[in-house]
Amino acid sequence: MPSATSPTLGSIISDRSVDTVRPLKVICIGAGVSGILAAINLPQAVRNLDLVIYDKNEELGGTWFENKYPGCACDIPAHCYQLSFESNPAWASFYAKAPEILEYWKRVAEKHDCRKYMKLGHKALKARWDAGTAKWRVKLENVKTGEIFEDQGDAFITAIGALNEWKWPQIPGLHDFGGKLLHSAAWDESYDYKGKKIAAIGAGSSGIQIVPSLQPEVQHLDHYVRGRTWIAATFAREEIDRRDNGAGNFDFTEEEKDKWRKDPTSYLAFRKKIEAELQGGHNVTVRGSDAQKAARGYFTQSMRDRLSKKPEVADHMLPEFPPLCKRLTPGPGYLEALTADNVSVIPNPISHVTSTGVTTSDGIHRPVDAIVCATGFDTSFLNRFPVYGLNGISLIDRWSERTSSYLSMTVDSFPNYFMSVGPNSALGTGNFIMILERQSTYIASCLAKLQTQNILTMQPKPSAVNDFTNFCDEYFQGTVFSEECSSWYKSGKEGRVTALWPGSSLHAIQALDQVRWEDFDYDFVDGNAFGWFGNGWSQRDRSDEVSRTYYLDGQGMLDWPLKKTQAIKNGYGATNENKDG
Repeated sequence: MPSATSPTLGSIISDRSVDTVRPLKVICIGAGVSGILAAINLPQAVRNLDLVIYDKNEELGGTWFENKYPGCACDIPAHCYQLSFESNPAWASFYAKAPEILEYWKRVAEKHDCRKYMKLGHKALKARWDAGTAKWRVKLENVKTGEIFEDQGDAFITAIGALNEWKWPQIPGLHDFGGKLLHSAAWDESYDYKGKKIAAIGAGSSGIQIVPSLQPEVQHLDHYVRGRTWIAATFAREEIDRRDNGAGNFDFTEEEKDKWRKDPTSYLAFRKKIEAELQGGHNVTVRGSDAQKAARGYFTQSMRDRLSKKPEVADHMLPEFPPLCKRLTPGPGYLEALTADNVSVIPNPISHVTSTGVTTSDGIHRPVDAIVCATGFDTSFLNRFPVYGLNGISLIDRWSERTSSYLSMTVDSFPNYFMSVGPNSALGTGNFIMILERQSTYIASCLAKLQTQNILTMQPKPSAVNDFTNFCDEYFQGTVFSEECSSWYKSGKEGRVTALWPGSSLHAIQALDQVRWEDFDYDFVDGNAFGWFGNGWSQRDRSDEVSRTYYLDGQGMLDWPLKKTQAIKNGYGATNENKDG
C-alpha cells in the first residue's frame, strides 16, 4: 500500500475519504407491503444501514393478515397485484382470496430475507424529532409484555396504510345488541354463521365481498345499504367470461398454471395483457369525457341487468354521481346475491339497535342473530399515533385544517421523515403496487444521499409542499373525484380529495422515477455543503486491494448491485464493488 500523509485538518476538512459513508439508523413502522419493500430496497441502496421495522401484529402482511372476513379478496386481478420483480404464475383465482395473497407476501419476505429487520408485536405510540441530537425518538409498546420503550433513528418511515384504523359505526344501541357483533376488520373466525339470521351494514368494498359469501350459508340476510354505489363490470371481461365456473371464483386451471410455471415468457405476456387493461382506464376519470359518459351508460345497464329479478334494488342503488367518484369495486357475485330469496336490501336508515336486532327509521324492527359491520373506518389521515416535528409541531394539528405533503411522502418541518401511502398517494384507476415500489425506491434514494453526502437532515421546502398541494386541488376539479359524493378519497365526506394521486398510475410512476433534489432543504453534518469531500482522498487511493481504474471497466460509483429490483434512480454511492474485475 502506498504511503500517504493526511492533509492538515481544519473546520471544514474532515478525516474521512470522499467515499466513506456514515452509519444510518432507520426506523420503519409497518410490515405490510410497504414495509416488505423497505426491507428489500433499503439494504440494497444504503450501506452501513441499521434498519428496524416494527409492526403491531404478530405476523407480517398488513391488511392481508388483519382482514379475515368471509370473501376477503383483492378487488383487482391478482396478476396485477404483485411486485414487478416477483411474478406468481400460480394464482388460484382471478381475484385472489386474502389467505393466498398473504402467502404470496410471506414467500416474498422469505426469499429476500426481510424478517431479519422486523420486530413484530410492537406498537408505535409516539414519534418525536429531537433537534438537539438530530434523531427521531420513537416510543413503542411490546404488545405481549406491555413493556414501553424508546428507539432512536436518523430517519423515520411510516408505512401503515390508509385504511388501517377501524372503529365501530356510531349507531345508537349498537353495543346493547345481545347477539354476535362482528366487524369486517376484526372478524371472529370461530363464529358459525351458517343457518343464522344476519344483518350486514355497509356496501363498501368489504361489504360487497361479505354479502355474497354469507348469502348461500345463512337463513336470511338483511343488507343495510345507506348510500348509493356503482358496481363495476369485472376487469378483463374476455378472460372472465372464458373461465367463469358459475361460482364467482373465476379459477385458473391447473393446466394454465403449469404452463405458466414452465414458460415464464408466456406468463409475462398474459400478465401484460391484463395489466395493460388495468392501466388504460384513466380517461374515465375526466369530467364530461366520452369515456366517462360511456362508462356510466354501460354500468347502468349492467347493474339493471344483474338486478332484473329485483328492479327496485337497482332503483335504490344506482347513484346520481358519476362512476369513480367513489371507489369502484367489481364485486363479482354481489348483485346476484342481492336478488336471492333469502336476502333483503334495506334502503331505510338505521334508527337504532336493540338487544334483539335492528330498527330502521320507518319503525320496523328486524330480529337477527348477528350484526356484521362493514363500515366505520377512519380515513382522515389524522388517526395515526402522534408524530411531532420541528418545534414540537404535531402532524395531526398540521393536517387538521389542510392535509398537505410533498409527493405524498414528505412534509416540511419534519426532517428525515418519509411516508408510504401518505396523503394523495392512492389511485382511482391503475396499478397501485407499482406506486408502492416507486415510493420505496424514492425513499431509498433519499436515504442514500443523506448518508453519502454527509447530510444531517433533509426536508421538502415549504414552497414545494404548497405547490404540490395546490396542484392536487386544481387537478381534481377537472375529474369526477371532486363531484358530490361521500368517499374515503375525501376523508369520508365532501370537500378536498386528499387520498388520490393527481394523475394516472403511469403518471405517478414517471413522476417518482427521479428525485428533484432542488425541492429540498438540507443541513450538513459539519455545517459545510462540501464537507462530504472529506480529506481529499478516496478509499481507492490508499488500498492495493481495489481497482483504481474501475472507470475503464464500465463500473461507476452509481452502479448499485440491485439484483432484485429495478435500479433506484439518482441514488448515491451504494455500491458493494471492492475488487478489480
